[in-house]
Amino acid sequence: MSEDIAIKVEGVSKEFKLPYDKATSLKSSLINFVRHKRDYELSKALDDISFEVKKGEFFGIVGRNGGGKSTLLKVISGIYTPTKGSVHVNGKLTPFIELGVGFNPELSGRENVYLNGALLGFNRAEMSVMYKDIVSFAELEKFMDQKLKNYSSGMQVRLAFSIAIRAKSDILVMDEVLAVGDASFQKKCFDVFRRLKKEGRTIILVTHDMGNVERFCERVLVIDQGKTLSITNPAEASSIYSRLNVENGLESVREDIANNKVVKHRYGDGGVTVESVKLTSEGKETDVISFGKSFHIEINLKRDKQHHKSPIVCGLAFHNEDDVKVAGPNTQQSKVDPLSNKLTFSVDSLIFGPGEYQLTLAIFDEGGINAYDFLERWVTFSVITDHAVNGLVDMGGSWK
Repeated sequence: MSEDIAIKVEGVSKEFKLPYDKATSLKSSLINFVRHKRDYELSKALDDISFEVKKGEFFGIVGRNGGGKSTLLKVISGIYTPTKGSVHVNGKLTPFIELGVGFNPELSGRENVYLNGALLGFNRAEMSVMYKDIVSFAELEKFMDQKLKNYSSGMQVRLAFSIAIRAKSDILVMDEVLAVGDASFQKKCFDVFRRLKKEGRTIILVTHDMGNVERFCERVLVIDQGKTLSITNPAEASSIYSRLNVENGLESVREDIANNKVVKHRYGDGGVTVESVKLTSEGKETDVISFGKSFHIEINLKRDKQHHKSPIVCGLAFHNEDDVKVAGPNTQQSKVDPLSNKLTFSVDSLIFGPGEYQLTLAIFDEGGINAYDFLERWVTFSVITDHAVNGLVDMGGSWK
């Protein structure tokens, strides 16, 4: 394995034995043995997975529940031994798979800090130096002398995460750690991720949050039913993951990947679909818009008989040439009639910097969860300007 590779996974498969015919006596066990009858079935959690993670890379793993993500992390971390294949790790690896493993509910928060630190390889003196920062980060100053069994699950996970990020490791393996805490605590987690990334640590992140995938990851492995679907960029991985969660999504994804078509998609459950999309500026239909001018997106919908009175949510996403999501407005908090068949999104003065943009449109059910119609990067338009814009947008404002 070359020196610039942190982790190399080669042809990894993992099978588990699932018992289904319990032998209740020695006699029945002997009979099954003689007849070569198995009292279990084999379940293949991973099937020939191969990939490499470079040193300093932020690598994502995404997929549906039961797809094999957590099993793969445990194989990488050495918790499980693969049935076939091999995993090579170049550096010290710390898994954050089940935060709080090793905590003792009968001990206080303070005692558990030192106990958990010892499991990470720190001595008592080192933990005493870090103790104040750990408690402050977890926002638990008032609770450290209480027994851990009196903590809420969120408090326990915050404390565990605050301890875990102190680990002196080259490689960090994390499973849904960004799901902990409230919004302010998650912001602190984001800051930690950015710091670790700047320090050149290698990070593998498993998550269902596609926003975090696009925010942090450089490459992403999409896994489903224990098999690799794709290793691609975050934007495309997000699109594949979204399609997996609709009816017949897996078949259509595999077909598109086989035909090398994973750029422009349309999928959804149907019922309420986009019949037409029109971009206008200054009263004219156009795909070239001047900075600072008014901008409108007109969307006409078509409903079948069963969804004539189905409330909908419409969402938009604007991505620039670097696949950065610049904006994502939706109708959920607006006063738009959710039974309407025509929607218009208007901007009085466009503040996007010059360049090419792609527009994604989606029509969801009332809860904003299931997609009736999802048009991925469906419309392309350009923004032009006669003055410099330093950044993604021009804030305007004034100096004094």
